[in-house]
Amino acid sequence: MPEDIMYQIAWEEMMCRRVGEGEAPIMHIWRHPYALTIGMRDRRLPRAPQAMEKLRGEGCSVAVRISGGAAVPLDEGVVNVSIILPNPDRKIALHEDFGHMVSLISGAASPWTNESRAGEIAGAFCPGDYDVSVNGRKFCGIAQRRQTKAYILSAFVIVDGSGEDRRRLAREFYDEASGTLAPGDAYPEVREGSMGSLDELAGVPSAEAYISSLEDWMIERAGATILEQAPELPMDELDRLSEQLRARYDKG
Repeated sequence: MPEDIMYQIAWEEMMCRRVGEGEAPIMHIWRHPYALTIGMRDRRLPRAPQAMEKLRGEGCSVAVRISGGAAVPLDEGVVNVSIILPNPDRKIALHEDFGHMVSLISGAASPWTNESRAGEIAGAFCPGDYDVSVNGRKFCGIAQRRQTKAYILSAFVIVDGSGEDRRRLAREFYDEASGTLAPGDAYPEVREGSMGSLDELAGVPSAEAYISSLEDWMIERAGATILEQAPELPMDELDRLSEQLRARYDKG
């Protein structure tokens, strides 16, 4: 997959369409070397284009996330988990779906800690009612994206490294993008001490160890199987969709 973070977003959009057309549900677990995804509200901040270009000049891939929420830094220590599910009847069970995702994320961490809790963490980046935390420090956020006949439940899980380093990157983006606006309604107030990694909070040894636990949980609890090869999507279609998504969402 190209390092442009938009390709991961486009891949999931295309797979969501396929699941809506009858392909089997799928879990997508992935990481990115260095990226920042932001929300559509973030993109409307007065100096967002300048902040985005500054990061791109430093080698960071930046994209506006379709699923909503706010800025999330990504790197090899952050495990992204997306579950793509059919929804032919177009039912909406937001709290139930998010609750299942909390159970999955917490269950995969259970070999190291049983202290995971759901609930918004004040001062965290990308805050939400279903933040997942240990001892008051957020390590995971959850979002969703709906299409006509399928939907995506997604989570970022900070496993390796420093939660504070990721928090600082998000805060630097907002400091640059916000112009004269103050934190609050316009953008989250990202405060020191709000974020942590599972390494720091629970002694999870590596992103690979957490991914292995995720796979075990899905096999044992959901009867999942691991694909020998990821579904192949035509690169020319991914190219076109990536450009379409950028043209549609990456604008003020």
